[in-house]
Formats: sequence, structure tokens, C-alpha cells
Amino acid sequence: MRTLLIYPEFPKTFWSYEKILELVNRKVLLPPLGMVTVAALLPQHWEMKLVDRNVREVTEAEWAWAELVVISGMIVQKADMAVQIARAKQRGLPVAVGGPFASSTPDAPELDLADFKVLDEGEITLPLFIEAIERGEQGGRFSANGDKPDVTGTPIPRFDLLELDAYDSMSVQFSRGCPFQCEFCDIIVLYGRKPRTKTPEQLVAELQRLYDLGWRRAIFLVDDNFIGNKRNAKLLLPAIKEWQIERGYPFSFTTEASVDLASDEEMMRMMAEARFEAVFLGIETPDEASLSVAGKHQNTRSSLEESVDRITSYGIRVMAGFIIGFDGEQTGAGDRIVRFVSRTGIPAAMMGMLQALPNTGLWHRLEKEGRLIQEKADAKGVNQTNLLNFIPTRPIRDIANEYVDAFCRLYEPNAYIDRVTHYYGKVGVPRWKAFFKPENSDKSALPEARDIKALATVIWRQGFKRNTRFRFWRSLARVARRNPANFEQFVVTLAHNEHFQEYRAVVTREIEEQLACLPPEPPSTPAEPSRELQPV
Repeated sequence: MRTLLIYPEFPKTFWSYEKILELVNRKVLLPPLGMVTVAALLPQHWEMKLVDRNVREVTEAEWAWAELVVISGMIVQKADMAVQIARAKQRGLPVAVGGPFASSTPDAPELDLADFKVLDEGEITLPLFIEAIERGEQGGRFSANGDKPDVTGTPIPRFDLLELDAYDSMSVQFSRGCPFQCEFCDIIVLYGRKPRTKTPEQLVAELQRLYDLGWRRAIFLVDDNFIGNKRNAKLLLPAIKEWQIERGYPFSFTTEASVDLASDEEMMRMMAEARFEAVFLGIETPDEASLSVAGKHQNTRSSLEESVDRITSYGIRVMAGFIIGFDGEQTGAGDRIVRFVSRTGIPAAMMGMLQALPNTGLWHRLEKEGRLIQEKADAKGVNQTNLLNFIPTRPIRDIANEYVDAFCRLYEPNAYIDRVTHYYGKVGVPRWKAFFKPENSDKSALPEARDIKALATVIWRQGFKRNTRFRFWRSLARVARRNPANFEQFVVTLAHNEHFQEYRAVVTREIEEQLACLPPEPPSTPAEPSRELQPV
């Protein structure tokens, strides 16, 4: 069976990093890990080709070659999913769809033309689909009916199908699921609250496969909460550390974790020694009342600022997500996020307006309360520039304007340099370097010419061309003097604002366009101003 796997296009997002990728002559930040995992679960005697639409177009020769088309994606990719399904059907090809979007909303109109809907986790449903194909069936829907697979049987993803040089980082997955109950999160809907993990041997075998393919750059562990199963994470980390030492630490790692990572000194030490250089935390908001409303109680058990500082002290750079628009939220939420980010120094602070994702606790509650406005989710799906898709408890224009103001302030070029400089005054020495053996490293791990050229471009733009020049050189000197062990990472982090500077304009434009389409808000009743404008 000649199978064409297609990964749909993303719109511009906080994480798309187009300007940074242009500098290093790469197309995309991360590969479609789900697609290469699906490819590994399909019969290996099938011929397969994979096209990531974020890298390039599907060629006519590839369409003509295919006997079956497999498409998977997230909600934010749903517009292009529909386009690719239609193109396949125009050519008379059978289409199978799956992934988070199809699994959460299998009856979405964008999926109407698909012949097969392979829902939930592929370890369970792909065998059912394969059996149907082999019986000659022309369509079907396959669901796991609530069952979750044991991922210790998941094969090594088909990384060989990727155009490796197009990606800035690679992806692997250790665990699925999260033990917490955040009302707005769809991870527990898709993968459950009992984190399931691969074995250390499995994960190390995936790293070895990438190493054998010539990969020598960053790895993103895409786990939604790497420490959801702390026991198994602590079994994995020594295996990664040993593998890294033997090969001269060819990979740096980034992952996602809950804030309670800061309370586990052993976990942070093990991650730092394995060369985990960054972690994404879902902080959401510094407002404790909003965290309680959202069911994110784990973020209220200790000081969020102190948690960020503790993780930072281990040499692990903190990235964080923030949300505006929670029920009962008071005026000035955006400003409070800006102040929190400025105090902690978090360089990459992703912001978005709250979205009710399908089948989450938030979705069901708002549906019951009659507050969902599903048509507000435009054809691009859920993105950081979408307005709320429900009726909030304070005026939507106030929320949107606070969001735009906060985002633009966070990524004003001079403010960004000041924040990153402040942050790198606190970042601890990279602990993995104590175990690094130069004799085990190879030349392929050295900086490439494209990376050196990108650095020169950033220095020219921020150090000479723009009004940031004074701050730029002062900050370089300060960090070189006070934290030389992290100087290289500091410069890379400064370069990230090449993307955010452009994305500020995207956020402003797209929010203003949506606000212009809203009907006028009704006049406030006498009781409303006192509720909406309470002092902070």
C-alpha cells in the first residue's frame, strides 16, 4: 500500500519562530512526531512518504504515487486539514484522518470528506483500521472507547521519513497523560489522568536512532507533563545522562512540566545533569483566585516567583504560558502578568485568551451555562490571537485590549533585553558540563556556518541598526562578566526577539480585526461597574 502521510500547515503562532528559523536557514521548529509514530505503527511492508506542509508542498508526483492518504493534526491546523482532504478526494484517493483534532471533534465539518476516522491513540485504533483496509472496506470510524494503550509497546518513530535538515529541533515522547485536573486543559481528555511512560530503554533507543541519522541538535520531549510520573522520570534521567556522557552530550533537552518541579531538588538536579536546558511551565496567571476557579490548585501551593527562581538556579531556563479571561478575573490581569514576568525575568512568556476546548471541564460547564460561542473560533482554530469563544464575566473588549497591551509591552525590544539580562543574572551554571568528556564528542556537534551567520545578523540588528544598541552591548558585557557559563545561551535567547518583534504586530492586527467585527456591547447596568472595576 503506497501511503502518503500529510501534516497540515500551521498559521503563525507564538511558537512558529519564522524570523529565527530564517536566520539559520531552517523551515520549522519541530517535526510531526505523531505522524512518524503512526508510520511506525502501520505495516512496515507498506511504502510510505511523508510531506510536512510546513516544510513544502505535496508534489503532483506524490499525489499520483499514492494509493492511500493519511492526515493528522491539531485544532489549529484544521483549515489546512480540510484543504488537504479535499485535494486527495479530488484525485479519487481514500483518506484516513486522526490526531488530536479528529479525536476531540470527529464530527467537525472539516472532516466530512474523510473516509476513515482513526480516533484516539493509534496503538489501539490503527490495528482496527489496518484490518478494515485489508478486508477491502471503503470507510469506517475506529475508537478506543476510553481505553488507553500501554506505550511500552510503541515502536521507534520513523524519523527516517523526515527531511531532518528542515527542522531546528527534534521531538521524542516519554509519557502521555497528566495527574492534575485543570478545567481548561484537553490533555486529560485525550490521554487521561494516569501518566503512562515508555521504558528508559525505549527512550534511549529513540535517541540512538536520531544520533545514527546524524542528528546533533536540540531535542524536545513533548510530554505535556514530564514529571507527571515522577518515579519513572527519575528512572529515565540517569539513563539519558549516561548515554549523553558516552557521546559527548550531543543533545540538549527541553520539555514541559508542572510547577511542582520546583519542590523536587533531586528531579531538578537529575534533569540539569542530563542536559535539560529549558522547561515550559503552565503558570497561567499570578492571580490565585483565577487559578482556583480553573482548578489549577497545584499552582497555589507555593510561591510562583520562588518556584521559577529555584528551577532557574539549576541552570534550567524557564518558559511559561499565561492566560487572560478567567471567570471572576479583575481588571488589570494583563498588567499583573507583565509585572510577574518582569520580576521573574522569564524570557519566553506565551500569552493567550482563554479558550474552551472541546470536551474539557470548562467546555461542559460553559455549555451548561449557555455561554459557549462556538462560531467565534474561526477557520484557523485555536490560536494565541483568537478571542474567547465564550461569554466572559467582564467585557470582552477589556480582556482583548489588556492582552494586546500586555503582549506588546513584554516584547518591546528594549524591555525584552532588560528582562533577559535580569534573568541571566540568576541562571545557574550548567551542571552537565561537569560530566562532559571532550574526547567523546564529535565535530558534527560544533556550530554550523549558518549558526555563525545568524549570530552575526542578530548582532548587526540589535547591536548597531536599532535603538537597542546601547542596551545590547551593555547587557552582553554584564552577562559575560557575571555569568560566562551561560553567555552563549543568553545570546541565543536575545535572538528570539527577532520573532517576537514581528509577532507583536500580528497579535495587534488580528485582535483588532476581530474586535471590529463584534457588535456593540450593551450599556452597563448600574451594578456592573462596581463588579468590573474593583481595585486590585
